[in-house]
Amino acid sequence: MAAAGEGTQSSHGPRRDPPRRPPRDGYGVYVYPNSFFRYEGEWKGGKKHGHGKLLFKDGSYYEGAFVDGEITGEGRRHWAWSGDTFSGQFVLGEPQGRGVIEYKAGGCYEGEVSHGMREGLGFLVDRDGQVYQGSFHGNRRHGPGQMLFKNGDKYDGDWVRDQRQGHGVLRCADGSTYEGQWHSDVFSGLGSMAHCSGLTYSGLWINGHPVEQATKMVIMGPEVMEVAQGCPFSVHIQLLQDQGEIAQSESGRVLRISAAVRYVQLPAYSEVSFFQVDRDNQETLIQTPFGFECIPYPVSSSEAGVLGPRAARGGAEADVPLPGGDQELDSDALHGQEDTLGDQLARGYPPCCPGACQRVEQGRATFTDVLLGPPPPGYHPFLFLDSLHKKAGSRSRGGPHPRVAPPTAQEPPGGSRPEGRATEERAATAAYPGEYVVMIRDVTTPPFLGRTLPTAFKHLRLVANSSGQRPHILEEGGAEASGGWQAIYSCTPELPVPQ
Repeated sequence: MAAAGEGTQSSHGPRRDPPRRPPRDGYGVYVYPNSFFRYEGEWKGGKKHGHGKLLFKDGSYYEGAFVDGEITGEGRRHWAWSGDTFSGQFVLGEPQGRGVIEYKAGGCYEGEVSHGMREGLGFLVDRDGQVYQGSFHGNRRHGPGQMLFKNGDKYDGDWVRDQRQGHGVLRCADGSTYEGQWHSDVFSGLGSMAHCSGLTYSGLWINGHPVEQATKMVIMGPEVMEVAQGCPFSVHIQLLQDQGEIAQSESGRVLRISAAVRYVQLPAYSEVSFFQVDRDNQETLIQTPFGFECIPYPVSSSEAGVLGPRAARGGAEADVPLPGGDQELDSDALHGQEDTLGDQLARGYPPCCPGACQRVEQGRATFTDVLLGPPPPGYHPFLFLDSLHKKAGSRSRGGPHPRVAPPTAQEPPGGSRPEGRATEERAATAAYPGEYVVMIRDVTTPPFLGRTLPTAFKHLRLVANSSGQRPHILEEGGAEASGGWQAIYSCTPELPVPQ
């Protein structure tokens, strides 16, 4: 039996010793029976107590304080499966209290934790470098907090489950500021925005969009405005919402005024057959909603501070007011307040005056003292004939039109100025009668929320003033001698002479 027993024992291999008991007190190393845990550190009464290090077979570990066999106190825990590390306070094996979490994906958190999650006040830097400081709940930003985004924007306000919700202030990197209500991380509710362009909007927002935002501009007044030649006028603009109501919640949008003259005039509304335009002054045709094309034409507004017939004057003459829109103004009177033709040409009047701008106030804007200037350099007017095919036989080359009476003028003492030059200079002080277009463009920069309002147009008819004087018409020969292409745009036929 003994032999059999010995043979049996030898057939099953050597006998294994039972696992050792953990140390009672002091310092020791213990490998748990399942071989998953290994502890090296201080012991008390057979339990881990004091400072030690617990290693996990998957590569995780904890190093720090133990109390009666539990992870409690200050320590450092690393999780192999996530790569995250927590350093701070522990209670019964879980991060609890204050500490620092270092994330494998990037970023870190410093603040209060509960059951291993961010809870309470803390400071978070995410993997993109964005910084949040404020309240947390359930591992999410929740409650009041401040956020610095990677694009430079700063938010200070309420959060709900990692989204901006409630009341908050957003200061954008471009200088824009929004203060008001939020929902689901976008503007929603009542709020005010001061845009970096100078535009302000205060009103209702839904899903990040202003409800009462302007969507179009209109120029007030009749369908066709009639203005006396040489008289200033005003242009009133309203910004409208989709429903047609005035966008009173919006202010500060920048509008620019410009003008154009009809490329081919209707004979009934013009006194000039066409302009010959120098090659260096060729302009792209402007499409209008009135069924005709235009070429740019100079316009000035004293309120906008644009260089024009009024702004070009110097000295005390610059303060002389122009007559109102319902007053008569002939070319002689205007000539007395203007520079000479040579001075005007030296300064130059661009077809479109840059800087002729106004800011909107509560959905409205007005350009006052607007005046159509003289034809710019390079625009040479021709007189109109009863019909173009009779043009050659109606007058001698270089002679005046028999039905166009040049305006009279007081010549300087001694007749030192040639009559032709004097009449030409008077003609240069005012636009010729005909059909024009006033345009209002939204030039807000940068555009508000990426949107620019469509251009507004107003059909304007410039009629001869009641003084009965007409501007002098340059002779055809002189205009043709300058060369270039012809832009037909102003031609009023004379009434037929009774036979």
